[in-house]
Amino acid sequence: MSSKYVIARLEAGGHRFEVLVKPEEAWEFKNGKSKKIEDVLVSEEIYKDANKGLRAPESALKEVFGTTDPISVAQQIVLKGELQLTAQQRQQMVENTRKQIVNYIARNCVDPKTNLPHPPTRIELALSQVRFAVNPLKPVEEQALEAIKALRTVLPLKTSIAELEVRVPAAFRKYYNQISQLGNAKSTRWEEDGSFTVVLEVPGGMKLDVISKINNFTHGQASVKESTTR
Repeated sequence: MSSKYVIARLEAGGHRFEVLVKPEEAWEFKNGKSKKIEDVLVSEEIYKDANKGLRAPESALKEVFGTTDPISVAQQIVLKGELQLTAQQRQQMVENTRKQIVNYIARNCVDPKTNLPHPPTRIELALSQVRFAVNPLKPVEEQALEAIKALRTVLPLKTSIAELEVRVPAAFRKYYNQISQLGNAKSTRWEEDGSFTVVLEVPGGMKLDVISKINNFTHGQASVKESTTR
């Protein structure tokens, strides 16, 4: 079996069922991030022992799942079963998850002394300092919130939402969709001359990045006013 694939295994009704899946996609499917089981499967074969190539009998599928449809069965195996990750696959997923946690914290938290985000390298060092254990099979946001609590013992952190009032000249009105999607657009006001003002809520750690993107769209001609930060 290729190292790019992994076995999803479910034991039920005295039977063992296995299906070959892509590890990253299977993890996302189990956590509700992907809705298409077809994107997860390497094949539609349902096995009782994938390593030996032994297929599960249809009678067992019917008995346990009430159907012999491989897509329906595979979906239940992935959702209810366990992913048999190799050490290398698990380590890669741990590293990927760790990066996502660090990025979440950098986007959503700031240093209360400066109101600026901590550099990712500083967050990574602090995670190591508090010995935060990353679980590749647990939702990133849930772990990030746990990490924030742990990090506050060694790193000053404040969750922050910035509210930006963005005024865009009429010459750049074609970029309304792109600009309004840079955050949570709370309100928009259009002027008779075609200019507009949009109020955006953005994570505090992303404020400077959002302002930079707005300036890129408008060649620095937009006016950005930070009305509140909480």
